[in-house]
Amino acid sequence: MSTRRKFLQASVISSAAVLTGRQVLADTATLPIPVINNPVVISTWDFGKAANAGAWTILGKGGRALDAVEAGVKIPEADPTNQSIGYGGLPDRDGHVTLDACIMDEQYNCGSVMALEHIVHAISVARLVMEKTPHIVLAGDGALQFALANGFKKENLLTPESERAWKKWLKTAKYDPVINVENQLYNKENDPMPGGPNNHDTIGMVAMDAGGNLSGACTTSGMAYKIHGRVGDSPIIGAGLYVDNEIGAATSTGVGEEVIRIVGSHLVVELMRQGHSPEAACKEAVQRIIKRSPEKSKKIQVGFLALNKKGEYGAYALQKGFTYAVKSGKEESVYASKSIY
Repeated sequence: MSTRRKFLQASVISSAAVLTGRQVLADTATLPIPVINNPVVISTWDFGKAANAGAWTILGKGGRALDAVEAGVKIPEADPTNQSIGYGGLPDRDGHVTLDACIMDEQYNCGSVMALEHIVHAISVARLVMEKTPHIVLAGDGALQFALANGFKKENLLTPESERAWKKWLKTAKYDPVINVENQLYNKENDPMPGGPNNHDTIGMVAMDAGGNLSGACTTSGMAYKIHGRVGDSPIIGAGLYVDNEIGAATSTGVGEEVIRIVGSHLVVELMRQGHSPEAACKEAVQRIIKRSPEKSKKIQVGFLALNKKGEYGAYALQKGFTYAVKSGKEESVYASKSIY
């Protein structure tokens, strides 16, 4: 009898311990992630500094991250000297400037436009797709029709400078994307693009507001002299941009086809979910590209940029030369990303 009584007592104590342990785990799971840096906004390339300043006009006043990223990337979209985004973007091989953009908020809401012509602020059209339609993506003439119906002005996006560069390219019509100016593969004499190769790339931006919520935006005119209708990773949710408000957000830049193949930005966020730091997650995504195509990866550029829920950020690229900009209450800086090669 005493043995049975001792067994029952031990069982009760063990059960209580298990329940207590489960309660501890449950309580731990609901604890907020300690935020070390918010609000904060990060974006790709040196020109991200001006874009971040635009985003900060909203973040610095306690505004929503979604509003901030839209306002931020509209800065380079309207800059005719930036030949990789919006107005002044380099055209496709037929002379058409076609824009791709996407936006995503903290509640998995997202919108995208692909192969959009004649509208400077593709990012704002993407946001309206998110907010005003049951769809995520509108493309081509349909995207333009939607934009015009919502009050956007039709404009000629091909500037004289970009037209001259395109006509120079037509003399050889060789499609051979170049790497950053810092890379030895870049030949300035053969580059028909004014300003060098850093002047034809995407801006991806992710931000966390004072409320701890994340959003992101990505906008581009795509690869210069691409086949008409080509779409890269920039407007594809999960490839060029992904936001998970529980974990973090990521964006990408470079040769979009390679990013699409590994669903790059989503991969980076999932790696952060597994415990990787933003930099480590970006590095792992870059290594996936190398593993898939070792030789090709030496000749192209892809970079990833990520922000986690703590406000920590990091980046990694295939080649040297990828830079990113950061703006918070503590700093305003441009950093050179680490790279594999």
